[in-house]
Amino acid sequence: MEPDKKSPEASEGQKPSEEPTAPSDALSRTPEDLEEEVKASVDPNAPKAPEVKKISAFKRIFKKVNIYFLIFILVIIVAAVIAIVSYLNSQKAPVVPTTATQTLSTDALKQLANTDTTVGDSTQTLTIQGNAIITGQTLARGNLNVAGNFQTGGSITGPSLTVSGNVNLGPTQINSLQVATNTAIQGSTTLRDLSVAGTSTFSGPLTASQITVTKLIIAGNGVLQIPNHISFTGASPSRTVNNSVLGNGGTLSLNGSDTAGTINITSGNNPTPGCFAQISFQQSYASTPRVIVSPFGQAAGQTEFYVIRSTTGFSICTANAAPANQTFGYDYFVTN
Repeated sequence: MEPDKKSPEASEGQKPSEEPTAPSDALSRTPEDLEEEVKASVDPNAPKAPEVKKISAFKRIFKKVNIYFLIFILVIIVAAVIAIVSYLNSQKAPVVPTTATQTLSTDALKQLANTDTTVGDSTQTLTIQGNAIITGQTLARGNLNVAGNFQTGGSITGPSLTVSGNVNLGPTQINSLQVATNTAIQGSTTLRDLSVAGTSTFSGPLTASQITVTKLIIAGNGVLQIPNHISFTGASPSRTVNNSVLGNGGTLSLNGSDTAGTINITSGNNPTPGCFAQISFQQSYASTPRVIVSPFGQAAGQTEFYVIRSTTGFSICTANAAPANQTFGYDYFVTN
């Protein structure tokens, strides 16, 4: 017989593979006998294989689930809890503050009427169900709030009255009224004295028995319509008469103001040419005014009259001698 041939692995110095072989009588043995035989054949000095640690179920689930998805789910849960709590709070009925009440008997009210008694404190409320009549004076040290209408049969006296809303007043008497902002008056208003420090605008008619102004300016295309007479009042200007022009026994009188007036003349014997009189204004003009003279009387028509004017006054003169022993005169109107 040929000698046994060695495998290539043995020839190269490598150990043959150690593969477990089943014993020849394995079929006649039970599994328990085979397991005990295997345990007996194991070398007790051989190193034990490392035991594999078991992974908990929570860690296995944690590895399979995304961390961002978990955060999203947590935010949804928190928002849902807040919404549920808010809804439940909104369904609750609001707590109504209760006011402690105390009933006053008839005897207690009579006792209060004859004594000075303090009822309760500032935290309590006194509610009167029926009508109340107060014969004497009533002092409210704090604010007075009226929920309904406020009616008074007498006058209201106070250092100041502040109304935040609308006010409807019947006949009202006000000694002094100061308005800080705009005021609109729709109905008829009767004022005894009206003093306006600023600008006033009237879109409708203004009716007054007397208006006193320092300066009246009609702006734009405004028209001044005076259907009645115009009277120019004021102090009469002073006059200086020239007796030689009037003639012997002649007289001159003046009736009017700086704006308008009449000069009455009665000539005497032997009048001469010249100025009848010098008229001096009570208040001088800023510039030389316009003086309009109108003669009246037949004798005035025979005179060749003219005017000399200045800021302080004017003179009425004649170029020829006036008729002797005649009555005539001149009307004048002065404007600047």
